[in-house]
Formats: sequence, C-alpha cells, structure tokens
Amino acid sequence: MFKTIRAALACAALCGFAAAPVYAATSGGAAMSKPKTAQQERMTTCNKEATGKTGDTRKEFMKSCLKGESHSDSKLSSSQQRMKTCNAQASSKSLKGDARKTFMSTCLKAK
Repeated sequence: MFKTIRAALACAALCGFAAAPVYAATSGGAAMSKPKTAQQERMTTCNKEATGKTGDTRKEFMKSCLKGESHSDSKLSSSQQRMKTCNAQASSKSLKGDARKTFMSTCLKAK
C-alpha cells in the first residue's frame, strides 16, 4: 500500500515540477509577447487619430490612414516630408530593387 502511495506522490511531484517550466514559459504575458508589426502600429496610430469621427467619415478616414495616405502634410517633420517626396519620385520613375535603394539613398542625403 505504501509503495502505491509513494509512487503516486513521486509521480505527482515529478509531473508538477516538469510542468512548471512549461507553464511559466507559455504564460509569460508581456515579457513573452512579440513586438507589434508595422501594420499593427499603423492601426494603433490611425485609431487614435480617428477619435471623434463616426460612421462613414471614420470608415473613409481609417481606409486612407491604413493605406498610409496623409491628411495633413503640415504634421510631417522635414525628414518625413523629404522621405515622402523621394518615395513619390522613385515611384514615378518606376524604380525597383537596387536601383530604388540607390536612388532613395541619394535623394534622402541631398539637402
């Protein structure tokens, strides 16, 4: 009888200790969470900017905001404005790959 109880206690102790690290690793909460993707960051920002808008107005705002369209260029810093301008120029020239990277680097360095 004691052998059965001792075996059950030993099993429970081993199973409990073996499960504890797995549980701790999977339930780590914020410490184990992944960083937000660019789209998730954009969604957060757009939601904050859409405060006070309702219905179709909010829907249209969110659609354009999530696409990256800006409603007010005056909010952009000079480097952001330069990035926007260079990006538009690269797109109008249909640059892709290394050619686009080289163009963007040169364009962003120009003052």
